[in-house]
Amino acid sequence: MFGEEYDVIVVGGGHAGAEAAAAASNMGSKTLLVTMNLQTIGQMSCNPAMGGIAKGQIVREIDALGGYSGVITDKSAIQFKMLNKSKGPAMWSPRAQSDRMRFAEEWRMALENTPNCDFYQEMVKGLIIENEKVVGVKTSLGIEIRSRAVVLTNGTFLNGLIHIGEKQFGGGRAGEKAATGITEELTAIGFESGRMKTGTPPRVDGRSLDYSKMIVQPGDNNPEKFSYLETQILDKQRDCHMTHTSKLVHDLLREGFDRSPMFNGRIKSIGPRYCPSIEDKINRFADKDSHQMFIEPEGWNTVEVYVNGFSTSLPEDIQFKALKSVVGFENVKFFRPGYAIEYDYFPPTQLKHTLETKLVDNLYFAGQINGTTGYEEAASQGLMAGINASLKLQEKDPFILTRDEAYIGVLIDDLITKGTEEPYRMFTSRAEYRTLLRQDNADLRLTPKGYEIGLASEDRLRRMEKKKENSESFVDFFKKTSVLPDDINPILERVNSAVVKQSDKMFKVFSRPKVTMDHMLELESVSNFVTDNSFDREVLEQTEIQVKYSGYIAKEKNNADKLSRLENIKIPDDFDYTKLKSLSYEAREKLEAIRPVTISQASRISGVSPSDISVLLVYMGR
Repeated sequence: MFGEEYDVIVVGGGHAGAEAAAAASNMGSKTLLVTMNLQTIGQMSCNPAMGGIAKGQIVREIDALGGYSGVITDKSAIQFKMLNKSKGPAMWSPRAQSDRMRFAEEWRMALENTPNCDFYQEMVKGLIIENEKVVGVKTSLGIEIRSRAVVLTNGTFLNGLIHIGEKQFGGGRAGEKAATGITEELTAIGFESGRMKTGTPPRVDGRSLDYSKMIVQPGDNNPEKFSYLETQILDKQRDCHMTHTSKLVHDLLREGFDRSPMFNGRIKSIGPRYCPSIEDKINRFADKDSHQMFIEPEGWNTVEVYVNGFSTSLPEDIQFKALKSVVGFENVKFFRPGYAIEYDYFPPTQLKHTLETKLVDNLYFAGQINGTTGYEEAASQGLMAGINASLKLQEKDPFILTRDEAYIGVLIDDLITKGTEEPYRMFTSRAEYRTLLRQDNADLRLTPKGYEIGLASEDRLRRMEKKKENSESFVDFFKKTSVLPDDINPILERVNSAVVKQSDKMFKVFSRPKVTMDHMLELESVSNFVTDNSFDREVLEQTEIQVKYSGYIAKEKNNADKLSRLENIKIPDDFDYTKLKSLSYEAREKLEAIRPVTISQASRISGVSPSDISVLLVYMGR
């Protein structure tokens, strides 16, 4: 069946595996995607959504480099929101609800239409390693498939164990068996492995819910999209809804705590800090009588609903009893209960920045096998592993993104340098240079790099160059063009900004906090310039950010220089971090446990963000 040798074999067809296969194939590598179920390629195992805070930036970076996640999301979206719009542009984060079935279908179709990409459905039980170099894989049927490189993207399947109350059974996802053999083989040759946990909420029948009792959560009035290509913008959207737990719900859930695998010792591994189960929230935040729940439709036509905020591994009877007491859920019908899953991972400090392992040449790890959580984090690692596997086989230089170039660079550097003992999730606060790493400029930052390595298409590059050229010409227009008091003062009065007494450059007026692009477009000269040049919304947004935030960007570069001079700032041995309330809860916990000697050492601890370091610097300065 497999007489010829492949360039790259990708094991696993989740978000990491799909991006790895697409990248390797598009860069000219003959690629085989091996997965236990070809029907679940690109499966959204948990919530039916892509993006969110910092995650949305990652999806746009994947797209800018030539990956598929942004395009797939746009094709399957049912709602779009730009989060954090009330804050500065560094915090703006796109998020889309997806049609779960269409998302997986679009991924399958995209990969089937990718040249150089073959498929095979079976479990990979081991690797073929010769002279400390991987040269293929072994399947459960005993078939050996040879390749020059292998990318492991096993997700939650490696020795996966599902927990529902006191019941536990092997599985990598509900209804799918676990994968065995790989962990044991890798640990036998010297790899260190560990266990992590994640969980998912019940899925319920939307026809059994009373949405009139909930708060409607609509999408944006003028929705945007993820891909920089000409994908379709949503012309209709599905609403989500919000409701809340209550003291009664919490009391009912507590009835099952003695049978909870989290509290009775059955689950020994650590779960995601920022996506806790409902029982964990009740336990950790005992002073709160209510928690938000977001009710998310699973698609355009299905009645299945995802209960975001109610992840649990409590016994199914407790889940049902408690959920029936939530407002709007009085007549709820379950599709399936929530569950927790434990799985093997390999601490990522065992990897190079290319995601190649240090112990075995040409073997790459990507996704949850590296201790991350989230589709977006997984997809970006898959993309980078696929790129670097191909580049190495082509005897070209590796492709490594730095912390000031991309969130993907922050993610991989954090994993490789700091490691992680709990599921790692990306946040804007993890990036020192987040004003530079905005979602709006990912194409300007990364598309030239993607084109140079042979992944991003020429069409992408030309679009990016046109956007850059148009934005720069528009900024230049504002710098060179003056505005008369009679023209601008009515606008300034309307927004309660001080009027001007003489002609002034538009750039200076536009830089004012209360003056927006819409206000500037009221000026005839600006409106005519936009019309004459056929500027689209992306150019207008990019121009506004460049005008209004140039000072912040310069200041951030200065702060970055300061962070490199932290090695000589000592922290007293008996320093009490608990008195610094401005530190995040995670930072206080980690700093108290590790007791770093210098600020520099503190900055390298996983979970201690740049903003936490700033707090320490201010305090030390005093």
